[in-house]
Amino acid sequence: MKGAGYILRKKASLTTEELEQINQYTRRPFQEGELYTFSVVLCDNEVDRDGERFTIEALHRLGELFLGKTGIFDHNPQVQNQAARIYACQVEQLPGRVTKTGEAYHRLVARAYLPRSQKNETFILELDSGIKKEVSVGCSVAKRSCSICGADRRTGGCDHVKGRTYHGVLCCTVLEEPTDAYEWSFVAVPAQREAGVIKNFSEKEDWNMEEVWKSLSGEGELLLNPEERRQLAKEFADLREQAACGRQYRKELEKSLVRLCGIVSPEVPMEVMERTARTMGLEDLREFEKAFHKRAEQVLPLTPQLAPMEKRDVEEYRDFQI
Repeated sequence: MKGAGYILRKKASLTTEELEQINQYTRRPFQEGELYTFSVVLCDNEVDRDGERFTIEALHRLGELFLGKTGIFDHNPQVQNQAARIYACQVEQLPGRVTKTGEAYHRLVARAYLPRSQKNETFILELDSGIKKEVSVGCSVAKRSCSICGADRRTGGCDHVKGRTYHGVLCCTVLEEPTDAYEWSFVAVPAQREAGVIKNFSEKEDWNMEEVWKSLSGEGELLLNPEERRQLAKEFADLREQAACGRQYRKELEKSLVRLCGIVSPEVPMEVMERTARTMGLEDLREFEKAFHKRAEQVLPLTPQLAPMEKRDVEEYRDFQI
């Protein structure tokens, strides 16, 4: 049985943990500069072109089975076709997204590596340019059942047809209890319709925060590794601090506007001005506060007693000089 997935390019610095994971499969310790790494979605729990889907439990089991497995081309198991090796796997859920069967969407994401060498230069260029991106997995499962009646598909125990809907339920073959993972291959046409290259957080220097938020809420295709999650958490912490300063600044502007209104237009009830100030945009709030301040200066002398002499009329303020 073969499923499919897609490559997610990775250019972020390798963590110490990642180097340790990779060096479990090498004959000597490799350093970051010697390696090229990327992320690849191997398979998910969506119904594919073959009318089959993995269960979420099956994805977790496949994550264990695919550790250390080699990536090849077109499912051709020859030594010269070996391209990369998986060193880490994890099942990820995209919040807010559901499959055709109404299940929360999950995907199996693997990390893979290959050595940087003259021989691999063309392959790395093809990965970066998106020419080589779709992949398909080769594995075996112990259970293949009908999603409508639960009958064993191996024995043809039912007449339900894949792709048809029965009483509002889509018929497909449910793949469960994986027993082995053979390989994963780069292919031209994968079984999964959404196979394709997506970027990692660290591949873009100036992220639009709306784009990041969409990805975190399941509407985008952003994939974060642990280091990038920490980076993003710091960015949000900085934004929260800036937002707190902004709220405090606005609060002071509102208070100043209400106070000045009481000076220049005492007939306006304070609670009315407070409600008005809360509904203003920040720029309007600043302009009104500035205008009210000028009018208030005509009603009361707002210049501080110790203001520079060139800004004060000496005769007018002579009684207040020290």
